[in-house]
Amino acid sequence: MSRPPFCVPPVGVRAYRLVTRRGDFAVLDVEPAGEPIGTVLLVPGYTGSKEDFIALLVPLSAAGFRAVAVDGRGQYETVGTRARASYGIGALAEDVLAQADALGGAGPVHLVGHSLGGLIARGAVLRAVAARRAPLPFASLTLIASGRGRVAPLQRWKVRMLAVSLPVLGADLLWRLLNPRAEPGEIADFLRRRWLANAPTQLLGTGRLLLREPDRVARLAAAGLPVHVVSGERDGAWPVPTLDRMAEELGAHRSVIPGAEHSPNAEQPGATAAALAGFWTGLPGADG
Repeated sequence: MSRPPFCVPPVGVRAYRLVTRRGDFAVLDVEPAGEPIGTVLLVPGYTGSKEDFIALLVPLSAAGFRAVAVDGRGQYETVGTRARASYGIGALAEDVLAQADALGGAGPVHLVGHSLGGLIARGAVLRAVAARRAPLPFASLTLIASGRGRVAPLQRWKVRMLAVSLPVLGADLLWRLLNPRAEPGEIADFLRRRWLANAPTQLLGTGRLLLREPDRVARLAAAGLPVHVVSGERDGAWPVPTLDRMAEELGAHRSVIPGAEHSPNAEQPGATAAALAGFWTGLPGADG
């Protein structure tokens, strides 16, 4: 899981529930001092939450963007359901479309997904294209440490072990087995609290996506949306060379964040925010 550098929202960042046509979602939201030059929707990954982007929010607002990080259905502070169908790629993509619609009054949204969140964000783009929405609700798509389909073999093994262990042991005992030495501090407390708050059905359902999601790169390339592929220098979920090739096939902008691995948004937030803002302000027709 991503480990944010801090977990208390900075001054100016609002925590509330975003009301959408598919229910309410817990968000962290910050607006720039002046008129926003764009809106950013940030979708977290497996076992993650909106706090995985918390260190990006103020830098993105300083660059002129409204930035909104969201807990997906069944993640941390957003209520989940017990229905397995709620955690398929289609249902989660529809959630993202609803979130974008709720935020997009001033124009299309720059969509960002980290890891599993990238697969879900890609699904939202493809569903909007398939529905022939015009204009598309998204101005661009950024994939952070998110690959072309299912995760690498070692990560698939870890997800399968979690899927077997969680129903038998329960979230609390499994956490204690995986973390036998209690770590002090507010970040450690937050990580445990977040893990216990995740809906088990959500963890099992989204885990299946990491095991089974097919390669949809050709369909995304055909959508014609500007794409940005971001990663650290190393990544165990989707090896960096595979992300390089994916970016080439997409004709995407490519950023590698020095000193980062699978979570550049949390590990090197300053450099990641600069890369994101630079991509958006460099797009044709951008105001920045």
